Amino acid sequence: MKSMSSSDVVMVDGTFWTDDEMIRLGLSKHLGSEIGQSAQSGAGGMLEVLAKLPSTTRRLLIHINNTNPVLDELSAERGACTAAGVEVSYDGLEIEL
Repeated sequence: MKSMSSSDVVMVDGTFWTDDEMIRLGLSKHLGSEIGQSAQSGAGGMLEVLAKLPSTTRRLLIHINNTNPVLDELSAERGACTAAGVEVSYDGLEIEL
């Protein structure tokens, strides 16, 4: 967390919104956490972790699974990211430091 707190930009894994996303959709029998992925939502999720960073830190979700509802710009999940100051990356995104 210390290195994240001193960074201008933080890019974190955004594979799944919920830990059980793939199970609920019938696509896997494993939780995201069982395959090394951290969910964005819920207790201990990436939104909660990123909220602890300084307000000057740019926060980006990368490596987003096509099942993740944050890809829908009109979804409640995208709204939660926006409200938390977390951006959803996209193909072609460029970051100037």
